[in-house]
Amino acid sequence: MADQSKNSDPSDEVTACFVHSLIAGGGLSFTKAGKGHFSKDTDVITESSITDALSIAETEDGRPGSPPHNVVQSRHLTKKQLSDMAWNVRRLSKRLDSIRLRLNVKSIFLVTKAGDKSVVSATREVAQWLLSKECGTQFVVYVENRLELDPGFGYEELLQEEPSVKDRLKFWDTKLAGEQAHLFDFVITLGGDGTVLYTSWLFQHIVPPVLSFALGSLGFLTKFDFNDYQNILGSAIKNGVVVSLRLRFECTIMRSNPEPSETSASKKHRDLVEELIGYESHTTLTHRPDGVMHILNDVVVDRGPNPTMSSIELFGGDEHFTTLLADGVCIATPTGSTAYNMAAGGSLSHPDNPVILITAICAHTLSFRPIILPDTVVLRVGVPYDARTSSWASFDGRQRVELLPGDYVTVSASRYPFANVLPRGGRGDDWMHSLSKTLNWNSRQRQKSLS
Repeated sequence: MADQSKNSDPSDEVTACFVHSLIAGGGLSFTKAGKGHFSKDTDVITESSITDALSIAETEDGRPGSPPHNVVQSRHLTKKQLSDMAWNVRRLSKRLDSIRLRLNVKSIFLVTKAGDKSVVSATREVAQWLLSKECGTQFVVYVENRLELDPGFGYEELLQEEPSVKDRLKFWDTKLAGEQAHLFDFVITLGGDGTVLYTSWLFQHIVPPVLSFALGSLGFLTKFDFNDYQNILGSAIKNGVVVSLRLRFECTIMRSNPEPSETSASKKHRDLVEELIGYESHTTLTHRPDGVMHILNDVVVDRGPNPTMSSIELFGGDEHFTTLLADGVCIATPTGSTAYNMAAGGSLSHPDNPVILITAICAHTLSFRPIILPDTVVLRVGVPYDARTSSWASFDGRQRVELLPGDYVTVSASRYPFANVLPRGGRGDDWMHSLSKTLNWNSRQRQKSLS
């Protein structure tokens, strides 16, 4: 496996994700209870039944809310373990599509689209309503710390109008979201699909249910009309929500370890294929992990600022798929199939499909066609030692990282899916409607009849 992390039995690990707690605890045995809902004892599944199954893990320094330091990463799971994990998440997702989650909401996390003043005023409006007596509940509301001094938000004016909200209006930063995700019961985004992707990036492990209002350009993930936000939020908090679990990828950057007395010339004689699947694949000394990210859309490995095309090795499981000469390669989730993947000529995939989409970017060949693989495959995308230049990797369009010759990225199904709140009625034909509305899919003037 060619890295320095140690394997361990996943059955012995503690999870900080309610999805995997339900799976491990047998929380999938629902009974039908009228009006088309499923539950254990009532017509809804309450948040208490989730939190009872969920024991918040502690980090090494004792802070709750983050996954334990000994959680096994997806790339270390065997083929059967990864298949079982993916199948159980899909089974739970299918059940969740048929029930309402009644949430015991005490704290709400607001995410505001960056660079849009109109959305800042909308954030103030929502925050003010959530903090008001009209809402009927004493919520703690978190907004981004940059809004504290934003005149469009008017923090000081809010305090003057209602001094009692001072203890209930708080500000978050990326560190708080990443390390203390357990503080937040519900997430509201105000913006477009990019704002939703940013929210996924903030919550690298546990993702609270995310309800997204459409205040941006695209609308594949933003399903709610802001003009009716009071009724929508009131109903969601009081009556519960329907949640779709979107597949995310777990991506690990693996760095090549130099050999003793290695020079730049001798490094080119090393073989990445042999180190990953050949006779050297059983050693743990050739590579080391250098960062893990959970992404919702895609990971792209490309040439970056280099003037020449990239040389990229592509592996799946213990098999070397191909050596790709291209501007790059896009590896997308079904959610990301309508983004860079589509622009590069890849297939569109319904978000319920448990697949990984691989699409070359300007491949220097006539025969590289986009391929679709099951989500039980662990991919590795690397730069061969004899490559002319380095490559660059980006994750959901963020955190661009240089991959030197010998480095690679692993891509596998994440154990932390993205909990996306759906409108009442569930999925239905929502995805097809979004294709037609947002991208004008198959839009054409109708052919006239011969008569």
